[in-house]
Amino acid sequence: MTTAKPLRVGMVGYAFMGAAHSHAWRTAPRFFDLPLQPELTAVAGRNAEGVRAAADKLGWESVETDWRRLIERDDIDLIDICTPGNTHAEIAIAALEAGKHVLCEKPLTNSVEEAERMTLAAETAAKQGIMSMCGFSYRRTPALALAKRFVEQGRLGDIRHVRAQYLQDWLSDANAPMTWRLDKSKSGSGSLGDIGAHSIDAAQWVTGHTISGVSALLETFVTERPLAGDLVGLGGHGDAGSDAPRGAVTVDDAAIFSARFDGGAGATGTIGVFEATRYALGRKNAMRLEVNGTKGSLAFDFEDMNVLSFYDAAESPDAGFRKIFVTEPEHPYVGNWWPTGHGLGYEHGFTHQVVDLVTAIGERRQPEPSFADALQVQRVLAAVEASAANSSQWQKV
Repeated sequence: MTTAKPLRVGMVGYAFMGAAHSHAWRTAPRFFDLPLQPELTAVAGRNAEGVRAAADKLGWESVETDWRRLIERDDIDLIDICTPGNTHAEIAIAALEAGKHVLCEKPLTNSVEEAERMTLAAETAAKQGIMSMCGFSYRRTPALALAKRFVEQGRLGDIRHVRAQYLQDWLSDANAPMTWRLDKSKSGSGSLGDIGAHSIDAAQWVTGHTISGVSALLETFVTERPLAGDLVGLGGHGDAGSDAPRGAVTVDDAAIFSARFDGGAGATGTIGVFEATRYALGRKNAMRLEVNGTKGSLAFDFEDMNVLSFYDAAESPDAGFRKIFVTEPEHPYVGNWWPTGHGLGYEHGFTHQVVDLVTAIGERRQPEPSFADALQVQRVLAAVEASAANSSQWQKV
């Protein structure tokens, strides 16, 4: 029986991300020794019936129908934000000012200005021991964490090229229904911010370099989609060939951009290419990263998430890439799970996220990625949009 002091969590939102976060809060203390004991104290959502059903299913002790009530409660220590990006700033800043730790899903928010305000609030709260973190969960995939370790150990030498792709196909059907992710007022951007943000963060985190400039293209392939459920009546109009109401898609369906990383210009610099799309038929969740250096290369694909491909130039030139099955106890996070050879899944990244966050709070140090780290990603997203809007002209970050 644990004697650790409780960390009482209040979560805002209970859909896809809420379910993933709930699983993580429940699971982390059962497989890792934590300095604080997470308790699923309350979950908030606007729909009373829906949030009560979610609480029963996901294991939360109580419910609120207004996130402000969570922040007012004395029995809540941390606010976990799993809502659309247009709500992040208001919730996070209010929570930090009330002395609550904050975990906020990515992207941090929908604009650089809001991200700057959130970062300032986080830095002010940190002086009082109140911590905050942005939820870029792919950092916690063991194979990707091993990739970062290899870079830090110098096994790739100087980094020359970065190639990052995030490929999905769930919107490839032009008659798939409208969702909040396709409404710029709620999501901020489309594939760029939803999945491209993960690639930006992973590339910068693994290499240790930040993106300093971009040249970009954005494209929307399907400009209207059928409205369904609560979206009906929110600005939709009838399609000429159908009686079904339709709504305007106001975000990008695909984003591509070239990038330069810090470290100088010309031959001494690091360059990268990025692609994010939800129209790549046959690709379900292909979050890919390849890094080429002067001594070696590495490649990762989340659709084979327990494998890291590594090429060591010091080996025989015809050896090619070798596959490392990242299930050994010395690999990041893996020692707390199953015997060698038994792979992990998508949900484990969220569990590891909770582990790192709770450990940092217990040790009274800043968890990573900080809001400042997430602000850098937001600045890259803004630069990509600015470049695309200006005929792909080079845009400094």
